[in-house]
Amino acid sequence: MKTGKVYLVGAGPGDPGLISKKGLECLAIADVVVYDHLLDEQLLNAATPQAERLYVGKTGAKHAKEQDEINRLLVEKGKEGKTVVRLKGGDPFVLGRGGEEAEALKTEGIPFEVVPGITSAVAVPAYAGIPVTHRHLASSFAVVTGHEDPTKPDTSINWEKLATAVDTLVFLMGMQNLPEIVAKLIEHGRTPGTPVAVIKDGTRSSQRTVTGTLKDIVSKVKNSKLGPPSVVVVGEVVKLREQLRWFDNRPLFGKRVLVTRSRQQASSLSRLLSERGAQPVELPAIDIQPVTDTSEIDNAILGLQSYNWLVFTSTNGVEAFFQRLHALKLDARALSKVTIGAIGSATALTLENKGIAADYVPEIYTSEGFVAGLKKRDIAGQRFLLPRADIADRELVDGITKLGGEVHEIAAYHTVLPADALARAKKLLINGEIDIITFTSSSTVSNLMALFGKEPPAMNGTRVACIGPKTADTAVKAGLKVDILATEQTIPGLVAAIERYFVKQFRTAGD
Repeated sequence: MKTGKVYLVGAGPGDPGLISKKGLECLAIADVVVYDHLLDEQLLNAATPQAERLYVGKTGAKHAKEQDEINRLLVEKGKEGKTVVRLKGGDPFVLGRGGEEAEALKTEGIPFEVVPGITSAVAVPAYAGIPVTHRHLASSFAVVTGHEDPTKPDTSINWEKLATAVDTLVFLMGMQNLPEIVAKLIEHGRTPGTPVAVIKDGTRSSQRTVTGTLKDIVSKVKNSKLGPPSVVVVGEVVKLREQLRWFDNRPLFGKRVLVTRSRQQASSLSRLLSERGAQPVELPAIDIQPVTDTSEIDNAILGLQSYNWLVFTSTNGVEAFFQRLHALKLDARALSKVTIGAIGSATALTLENKGIAADYVPEIYTSEGFVAGLKKRDIAGQRFLLPRADIADRELVDGITKLGGEVHEIAAYHTVLPADALARAKKLLINGEIDIITFTSSSTVSNLMALFGKEPPAMNGTRVACIGPKTADTAVKAGLKVDILATEQTIPGLVAAIERYFVKQFRTAGD
């Protein structure tokens, strides 16, 4: 049997965007992913659905597997001919025991490769606004374990030389031993007034930072109830935090936002929220699936010459339509004789990406806005083709019909309820673990509310944000209070409205 290969991949300190391109490439070809505690689930999604995922994380005294077991697991999978990714937090060779795993693989003749990662020793202080070196304050730094192997007979840290040897000291896994670390540093020459920062959950939206000095940091951390995992930074560079902090003062920092778009669309909303400091929780309230019987949409495409208008109400409709267009061995030329309408800039942009410029996009991105614009055109007797969701409402159809148009509405795709995701959303809402819930269509409202029966859920302070008036109206009818309504009915517009809401709240609280 062919021997496999093991990649020791550093995943970075927490923010999934900090993994290297090569690390993602390794995940894409992995047969097996052996992963640590504290890794973002988004990274596991970079592997194929068929890849085996094995958790071997360690939290304090609780270990899913001991290190010897992990070593054996990597060897076994390698001997089975598998491509294995050992996904480790931070960098594999910086206090990550990657060296021990590499030794075990070498001993057993298993090919391996090390893919370095960004160590938390540098990234976590950076996300807290603390450079570990600075031309005027620090020319050197050292990375030190704050939790040595308890089986070692003696410490390998020479505190007498370490305490004053370098300008900046960074302790990883040092929270439990913070009092001892502080005592040792003061005992061996560091002044009690030396600035200190303790950073919990670094590079994540839950990041918290407590600053002080060697004299008072232990009591400050205790009073703040800060716990592991935390990075401890000692040195004059800590003074720069208030001036350079950038990550934890963004407008939506720390807000947990429920993203209820379909799995196919959630990433764009999540990305914009993350850029503003929020923590997106992707729990799609709808799932987009192709229609099983394509005869109706296929016949409509083949008979496009009989229509005057082709109207798209969403990006999903565009994608579904063009999938069938291409399946029929046709391309954009088939649309040359019809007038193209699009509701919303995102829908129009998706069309542009297909090589089609929409002839008509209403100023207000709603069915009502679309019909209002048609009143200026003579559409009596004209035929409209509407490829859209199987559960779309009648507002657009009725509006065009009242103006004398003839509408042929076809189901281009199905929207279904992903029961597992919705059940998780229900639990999070009941437990008060969500700050904002976003609704990007009426169907996302209806599907999520179906979990709670006739009674609306106890939102426990959760704000409700809607992309437009129709979605907001559905939410109100379902018994929800809409706190945030986008003035521009787009995903960027929704995020901007959420940001304005919380900025205004912050200013009001400060007055």
